[in-house]
Amino acid sequence: MRLAHFVKHGLALALICVLLSSCGFHLKKASYLPQDLQTIILTADDKRSEVFELLKADLKRADVSIIDSKHAVNNVSLHLYKDTLERQTLSLFKNGQVAQYELAYGVAYRITRPGQEPVEQGFELYRNYQDDPDNALAKAKELDIILRELRQLASKRIIRELSQL
Repeated sequence: MRLAHFVKHGLALALICVLLSSCGFHLKKASYLPQDLQTIILTADDKRSEVFELLKADLKRADVSIIDSKHAVNNVSLHLYKDTLERQTLSLFKNGQVAQYELAYGVAYRITRPGQEPVEQGFELYRNYQDDPDNALAKAKELDIILRELRQLASKRIIRELSQL
C-alpha cells in the first residue's frame, strides 16, 4: 500500500517534470551584467531622485562596484537623465470631474563605454489611476504607491537592458 502510494506520487512528479521541460518552461535567472559593467560610474541629473537611489541599490545587489567619477579612468559610465511623469485624462464623472488618469512614467539614460559611441536609451511605463475626490487623502497615498512601483520597475528594467548590451 505504502509502496504503491510512493510509486504513484513519484510517477506524477516525473510526468510534471517531463511536461514542464518539454513545453520550454525555464526558471528566470537573475540578470547578469557583462564583465565590463562590473565596475561602473553612476551619475544623474538629480542624485536625490528616488529612481537614482533605487538604481544604485539594485546595481549593488547585482554585484556591481560603483566608483566615483573623479577617481575613474577608462570605466563605463551610466548617466541617468531626469525622469518624467505625465498624466492624461481617460474618463470623467457625470459632473465633469476626472475619474481616471493614465500615468506615463518616462526614464532616459546614457551608457558610455571607453572607445565606443555613447548609447542613449529610454522607455515609458504606463499605469491607470482612478481618482475619487471624496477620498482625496487615500487616493494621494495610492498615487505615491503607484509611483514607487513604477520607479522600482524602471530600475529593474535599466539593469535588464544593461545585461543585453
